[in-house]
Amino acid sequence: MGTGYPLALALAFAFAATNGLHDASNAIATLVATRAARPLQAVLLAAVFNLLGPLLLGAAVAEVIAGIVNVPAGAGIAVIGAGLLAATAWNLATWRLGLPSSSGHALIGGLVGAGLAEGGLAAIHWGGFAGGRPSGVLGALVALAISPALGALAALVLIRSVRSAGRRASTRWRTPVRGGQWAMSAGLAFSHGANDAQKSVGVIAALMLAAGRVDELTAPVWAELGCAVALTAGTTLGGWSIVKTVGRKIYRIHPVEGLSSEGSSAAVILGASLLGAPTSTTQVVASSVVGVGGGRRRWRHVRWAVVGQMALAWLITIPATAALGGASLVAWRAVG
Repeated sequence: MGTGYPLALALAFAFAATNGLHDASNAIATLVATRAARPLQAVLLAAVFNLLGPLLLGAAVAEVIAGIVNVPAGAGIAVIGAGLLAATAWNLATWRLGLPSSSGHALIGGLVGAGLAEGGLAAIHWGGFAGGRPSGVLGALVALAISPALGALAALVLIRSVRSAGRRASTRWRTPVRGGQWAMSAGLAFSHGANDAQKSVGVIAALMLAAGRVDELTAPVWAELGCAVALTAGTTLGGWSIVKTVGRKIYRIHPVEGLSSEGSSAAVILGASLLGAPTSTTQVVASSVVGVGGGRRRWRHVRWAVVGQMALAWLITIPATAALGGASLVAWRAVG
C-alpha cells in the first residue's frame, strides 16, 4: 500500500478545503454583500453550521459519490487519489482566477477520468435513478444540472412574495429582514455542509474500503468531522474573490433580495441533501441571484457577461478535470 493511502486521504481533506474556498464562501456571499454581517461574523456563522450539517443530516450524498468508480480494490487507492488530485488542482486554479467553478463537477470529472484511464467504461458506475434517488455518474449529473434552475425559480417566487408582503412596511422592515438573512445564511451553511462535506466523506469511505480498513462502504465520525473542519477552514483562507463575484458582480443585491437568495438556495440544497443528490452551492446561489433579478423584473441589470463566464467554467469543468484525472493517474503510477 506504501504511501498511497495516506496521500490519498490527505488529498481528500485538501479537496474539502478547496471546496470551502469555492462553495462555502457562497453560503455567506449575500450576507456580506448586503452588509447584514461583517466578514468575521459571517465566517463564524458558516463555521458552526458547516460543522453541524454533515454530522446531523446523514450520509446519503456520500453514498452516491463513493459509488461512482468501480475498480478492483488494488487499483482503488490510485484511481481515487488521482481523481482527488485533479479536482483539487482545478479548484485551486479557478479560485485563483476568481471563477465560481463547481467543486462537485470537478470531483466527478476527476474520478471519471481516472477510472476511465484505469479500466475503461466498465470502471465507471454510470447509474441513473433508483427508487427516486440518484445513483452513479448520470444521477449525480442530473442533480447538478437541475438544482441551479430550481434555485433560480425558487428565488424568483420568493422575492416576489417577500416584496408583496412588505409593500406597505415602514423602515422597521429592515431589522427583521436582516435577522432573516442571518437565519437563512445559517440554514444555507448547514445544508452546504451536509451536501458538500459529504462528497469528501464519500471518497474517504471508498478509500478505506479499497485499503481494507473497513468491510463495507462507510466512513467513521472522524472523517465527517475532519471534512467539515477542512471545508470551514477553506472559507476563512480566501474565498473572498468568489464572494465578491456572487454577491456583487452578477446583480447588485439589497437585504430583501439577499434574504430571498439565501432562503431559496438553502431550501434547494437541503432538499437535495435529504435525497442524496449532490449539488453545487456555487451554482445554486449564483442562479438564485439571477432569479432575484428576474423576480424584480430587472433582467437588464443582471450582468450577463459574468453569468456567461461562470456558465463556461461550469461547462468545461468535467471534461477538463477528466483529462486531468487521467493524467494524474499516469503520474501517480509513475511515482508510486
